[in-house]
Amino acid sequence: MNGILKTENLKTFYILESLGEKKVVKAVNGVNLNIPQNEIYGIAGESGCGKSTLLKALLASLEPPLQLIEGKLFYLINGNYVDVFSFPEGKIKKLRWSYISYIPQGSMHVLNPVKKVRDTFLEFLESHTKRKDRKEYFLLASEHLKELGLSPRILDVYPHQLSGGMRQRTVIALATLLRPHIILADEPTTALDVVAQRAVIQLLKKIQREFQNTIVMVTHDMGIHAQITTRMAIMYAGKIVEEGPTNEIFSRPFHPYTKHLIQSLPKIGDKKLREGIPGSPPSLISLPSGCAFHPRCPYAFDKCKSELPELIEINSQHKVACFLNRG
Repeated sequence: MNGILKTENLKTFYILESLGEKKVVKAVNGVNLNIPQNEIYGIAGESGCGKSTLLKALLASLEPPLQLIEGKLFYLINGNYVDVFSFPEGKIKKLRWSYISYIPQGSMHVLNPVKKVRDTFLEFLESHTKRKDRKEYFLLASEHLKELGLSPRILDVYPHQLSGGMRQRTVIALATLLRPHIILADEPTTALDVVAQRAVIQLLKKIQREFQNTIVMVTHDMGIHAQITTRMAIMYAGKIVEEGPTNEIFSRPFHPYTKHLIQSLPKIGDKKLREGIPGSPPSLISLPSGCAFHPRCPYAFDKCKSELPELIEINSQHKVACFLNRG
């Protein structure tokens, strides 16, 4: 499978130093991904597993204390794979927003609270495109909003005058303004009610369908992955522990961690008490030996405690890092 974005043994750690003491947080610890074109790809896992840090790495946005330890990141540009980490920072910046864009957690962090939304759109266009008349920029922004089913009147208000859901959709519109090939979305439905979540999900589906781009979406909500993603990866303690088509992962999960995530979902008409995953995620500063999930896994045996399982293919396009089901 030739993807639009690939990683090879990607490791990005937070290097923290305080009072002469050095701590290493292994947030992304040897990740291999091959993300297909023209799909919505999901990354799931509990808080603190490294999902958001992985998105920063995929954007090639590594600011101290986050550092690249080793590994490669490839974008497919004009039919060829380019090693992004070999580029100078100036060249990487030119790729952002036009080739790859990013929707961060919390829309208020993107929209300037003391400026009208139109000013944010105009400043964005002026800094990332060739100079045009401001009226042309305003027309371009208005037409883009209309295309996404949003009212251009959004441009004439301040961010605080919009609901949380509308702010999030406005940020998504901003991130897609230059028609990027890849969109990285970090928890785009967090802190929204179910109605607003539905509107955001529908907008992302519309964008992917009409622009034929690739969306990589991080969320801990497995229900949202079931609704929107076509393929997904399960992340735990900085590593991918399962990866495959979304419908196959939900119908036949192989990793015990994945099974727990799916079983914790509420089901209509099912009044059984839902059980959470026993224990808590390990510290990324001091990981357990062997499989990082073994202290919480009800199926763990001696090998799990001493050896690290590789992510291997167990059937067509479905991979798992677990010693179970290997014969």
